[in-house]
Amino acid sequence: MPYVREILAEGHPALRKVAKKVDPREIREPLFQQLIDDMFATMYAAPGVGLAAPQVNVSKRLFVMDVHDDEHEPAVVINPKLEGLGVEVELKEGCLSVPGMVGEIVRFERAAVTGLDRNGQKVRIEGEGLLAQCLQHEVDHLDGTLYIDRAANLRPVTGDEEKEIAEA
Repeated sequence: MPYVREILAEGHPALRKVAKKVDPREIREPLFQQLIDDMFATMYAAPGVGLAAPQVNVSKRLFVMDVHDDEHEPAVVINPKLEGLGVEVELKEGCLSVPGMVGEIVRFERAAVTGLDRNGQKVRIEGEGLLAQCLQHEVDHLDGTLYIDRAANLRPVTGDEEKEIAEA
């Protein structure tokens, strides 16, 4: 039974560490599968579109995401390798680990990740818009980087902005 875990807030040292690579043999273990289920439950409860393992105080190179569109199913990516594609654009962004704040950040317009899915099978996810933004945001978390490290115009989020940003 999945449960909602605490999301660490900015200032917690675990958010600033580079997450450890996952041994593929670990993926099929019940505790690892439970972690994935818990991460989805936590992300949906927040609510957010992505969640990286360090945000729930687990140093593993793993994230879950669901951008709630018709083209992409909810996904798990383990040991992701990120590829920025296309031009860079400025986007509005927030983060579940930096609640109530928003800022502008420069990200690639398109992005792709390759890694392993929850069954240890190779997976590649590529896209643009919110999907690309989420991929880049989550890989940053695995590298110990928060969006506020590179964001401009960091400020409290307004009600109008809350509707237009996705938090990951």
